[in-house]
Amino acid sequence: MTTIAVTRLPVDTGRSGWEAISRRPFPARTLDTDLRADWLIIGAGFAGLSAARRLTQLRPGERIVVLDARELAEGPAGRNSGFMIDVPHNLSAGDYSSGDAAGTRLEMAQNRLGIAFATEAAAEYRMPREIFDPCGKINAAASERGETQNRNFAASLAAIGEPLRQIDAAGMREITGSDYYRGGLYTPGAVLIEPAAYIRAFAAGLGERIDVYENSPVTALTREDGTWTAATPKGRVTAPRVILAVNGLVQAFGHFERRLMHVFTYASMTVPFADKAGQDRWALLPADPMGATVRKVTHGTQSRIVIRTRFTYDPSLEVSEARVAATAAKQRRSFDARFPDLAGLGFEYSWAGRLCLSLNSVPAFGEVDEGLFSACCCNGLGSVKSTLAGKMAAELATGTRSVDLDTYKDRPAPRRLPPEPIATIGARARIRWQEMQAGREG
Repeated sequence: MTTIAVTRLPVDTGRSGWEAISRRPFPARTLDTDLRADWLIIGAGFAGLSAARRLTQLRPGERIVVLDARELAEGPAGRNSGFMIDVPHNLSAGDYSSGDAAGTRLEMAQNRLGIAFATEAAAEYRMPREIFDPCGKINAAASERGETQNRNFAASLAAIGEPLRQIDAAGMREITGSDYYRGGLYTPGAVLIEPAAYIRAFAAGLGERIDVYENSPVTALTREDGTWTAATPKGRVTAPRVILAVNGLVQAFGHFERRLMHVFTYASMTVPFADKAGQDRWALLPADPMGATVRKVTHGTQSRIVIRTRFTYDPSLEVSEARVAATAAKQRRSFDARFPDLAGLGFEYSWAGRLCLSLNSVPAFGEVDEGLFSACCCNGLGSVKSTLAGKMAAELATGTRSVDLDTYKDRPAPRRLPPEPIATIGARARIRWQEMQAGREG
């Protein structure tokens, strides 16, 4: 018999504005009985729901139970910046490029596989354009350094024949209503989502093909006689096969210890306003990976802006309300510099979101115990990479063979971290140095 005592439950600080403005399409259910299922998925974010969707395709009619410790979209998936990006997007590097052309092509092919899977789901579940918008993305440059980074990124994409378009300062002003940006680089393959609304619509689209139980954290996982049993505070689920879709919290289940890095990013959403800040909807990634991500969304006549800045390395997987508040104060300065005509506009919501990275930018993926599969470690692009990981985990667990799965599996395990305190000191110093270099981009 194998027994895993889950050592840590998720802690998510601050209320995500994306979750606050999204609508729940169905009431939450908490597991309060004992169930038997063919499949158990732990985690109802991008990876977990994607795994569930793929299982409904591969094993129609089998019972699929999904457990989540929080309510849908209250965790990291609903705290995402909302960019499904096809081109390279490596947050741990000084720029976005993957390096060699072969590596860039492979990363883009896999990102596009994840986006295609999400696109099919969005069409089937009739998600409106405000939730799922295949409009591309803009890397915005606010400094000479940012312009150089955009030029370098454009050159690496052009070298492999990728379409792109340069935007000058006047074009950026027309889009955003701001004089802050010196230029932008547009690439057409990305999708913008409102992440909490997307997660809730995805779960609603799966409907009665799965059973989702929220506020039902798994506190222990036991394997006996070829069957796994997950214990929650009020009930249990027994199933022969389990998919862990919990990102960095996979370590709380005893796997990938000392191989994953836990990083928090921070965001604030303004109160509603009208008739300012350029076009109704736009979204900017920073030319420098450590800069500020900024999005404007409009519902009816009311608009909001979301700004995401700052990264912290926190192996405890938990940050304080004071940290979120202090970061919001820094975001205040960044926001006011970009939008002086909106200076002082209140932030209605501020929050932290968890990322999981590996040193060699690979997922924590595979069969980690008999009948137990991991689809974890998003490497800073959870919307796409976790979507793909969930799909691939379902295929691996069902024995479904494909060239895509063979390619996805053909990579090393996450590299072991240096010993403590070297790992924490080194990671925090690197983040701080990169944020200082980002300068006006942040």
